[in-house]
Order: sequence, then C-alpha cells, then structure tokens
Amino acid sequence: MAQITLSNLAHSYLAKPSTPDDWALKEMNHVWNDGEAYALLGASGCGKSTLLNIISGLLHPSEGKILFGDTDVTDTTTAERNIAQVFQFPVVYDTMTVRENLAFPLKNRRAPAEYIRDRVQTIGAMIGMEAELDRRARGLTADAKQKISLGRGMVREDVNAILFDEPLTVIDPHMKWALRTQLKELHQQFGHTMIYVTHDQTEALTFADKVVVMHEGRVVQMGTPQQLFDTPEHTFVGYFIGSPGMNLVPAQVLGNRAALETGEVGLAGTYPALDGKVEIGVRPEFVTLTDADTGLPVRVRRVEDVGRHKIVRADLFGQDINVIVPEGQEIGADMSRVVFDPARVNVYQNDWRVTPLEQKGA
Repeated sequence: MAQITLSNLAHSYLAKPSTPDDWALKEMNHVWNDGEAYALLGASGCGKSTLLNIISGLLHPSEGKILFGDTDVTDTTTAERNIAQVFQFPVVYDTMTVRENLAFPLKNRRAPAEYIRDRVQTIGAMIGMEAELDRRARGLTADAKQKISLGRGMVREDVNAILFDEPLTVIDPHMKWALRTQLKELHQQFGHTMIYVTHDQTEALTFADKVVVMHEGRVVQMGTPQQLFDTPEHTFVGYFIGSPGMNLVPAQVLGNRAALETGEVGLAGTYPALDGKVEIGVRPEFVTLTDADTGLPVRVRRVEDVGRHKIVRADLFGQDINVIVPEGQEIGADMSRVVFDPARVNVYQNDWRVTPLEQKGA
C-alpha cells in the first residue's frame, strides 16, 4: 500500500497546448493517504479517467510527477507500480474456472500453492462465488464475470493501490448495492489504498472515505461525503451532489445579509464586499415552505412525492427553486413563501465558496 502524491500534475492530449481549454487536466497538487478509499466523481469528460490512467501508468503526464510513498513513479510502467486494476467491462478468461481466474495474478508471481489455495478460497467467499469456484467462466452472467474481475483485483495483498474504472456500469441495478457493500467491507478488512472512478454520486458517497469531485479537468473539492453536502467549495459540487442539488440564487452580499430581487436573506456569517458573479447557495433540505408573512415569495409549480419526502418545485422571481418537505406534512394552497436556514446558506463568488470574515457563535 502507498500514499499517492500528485505534484504539479497536468496533462494535455495536444502537443503544444496554448489555452486553458487545451488541458484535459489542469495543474493539481494533492496527497492521497495510504489505506484510504477515494472516489473520483464527476460528469463525463471531466478528466477523471485521464487522472486514473496517469496514476496507473497507462498515460504519461504532460507535466508534474506522481509519487508512491517517497518513490517517483512518473516514468515507471504499470507493472512496476505494483497496482491492481478493475475495468468497466469485466476481463476474465472464459476457458478458465472461477478458481483459476482468481489465482492467475498469484500464479504469475509464483506465490506458494498453499497460499494461493487459501487466498482464492477466501476471496471466492467474499465475492459470493464460493460455490462456483470450479465452474468455467464461459456462460456466466455479466454480473458474475465482474465479480470475478473484482475478486482478481483484490486477491493480491501486496499491491500499492487498487484502481476501479466505473466497475459497476454493466451490473444490474439490484446487484449494485450488494457489490458496493462488499467492496466497502473488503476495504475495511484489508485496508488497501483504493481509487474508484464513477459518475454516480450514490456509488461515490457510499464507497469512499474521501470523494474527489472533478469539473472541467480540475479537482474542485476533496472531502468526506458530509463535507461535500454541508459546505460545497464550488457551485458544481453543490449542483452535482444531492438530489435535487443545491439551490443557487444571484445576490448582493452586504455584511451578514444577502439582498435578492424580492427580499433579503440573513446569513450566519459576515462577508467582505464581493464583486463578479455572486450567488447564495442553500440545499432544498434547508428551505422551508410556509404560509407566514416572512420569507421570499414563490409560486409552487408542482409537488413530487418520492415516498420518503416530497419535492416542491417552485418559482422564485423567475428562477427555479426546490424545497424538500417531510413526508406527511401537508402543503397548503396558501403556502407561498420560503425561508432559508441562515446557518445553512453558503456564499459564492465566481463559483467558489467564500469563507466569512466572522461566524455567528464562533
């Protein structure tokens, strides 16, 4: 296992990049701790697979370097980096049995036969295929083949890291939760450094200790699921994390007040004078629909009952806004105002979160 350091790392697929848009990865400096599970999360084309391929050695970065521990591995091969990889589409040997597929990485490294037997039996049980170990892989479902692929990635105990490139894409939806849970349990048991690429926030948030959110070739935030939810450092994080995502409303921020088109919102902190594009962000969970005279006027367009709660889709002076209302709470026809929880309102300048000069209660 290894701590992974990305030092001044950047990449372009062009020979002579000249503008910021020419870079698939903008310059980044990050340290990923030994033994933690990370999820690279973002929309298609954001650079997450490019970054994974650089870490694995399949792609050489245009600039910067990668360290595993204190060792610079930038110019080393994938094999020399001692990693395991699990790809989007399962790679298995159809003519081999499940047991032989799982044993293959260990046999290649000439591990003792007794160790291989015991290790394969353990992994077979963990991926729920102990009963199929002597069955040939040909004819197995895509789910089963991907479980073999996952198991083969986990079978070696000496790897520096295990890299997963959207491994559950071909898995039936009802199986995804079980496999995510198994991966989490395997990580907790063995403590490998794991990096998991996905565009699915549920996969990322349920699997990872730290989620690395990427947008337009840049890491915009790395943090725990709770940090991403409570304090999105970039408006993209607020939009991408959560269902529905964060409400963003243009505003003029004046000290501890935010002036909107039809009213004011109180803030829990005091802010400096801000120019450029200024917005406040508040998640639908922290917006209250009310029939009181306080708050901001809205027009409710529709209510969606999703079982555990209701999502109110409303119009706030021409802008869409979402409100989450607890299941069982009545939504009256006279509920035409919304109130934001000041402690849950974030302020953004040119898409980046602004830290208040002073926080109430601090």
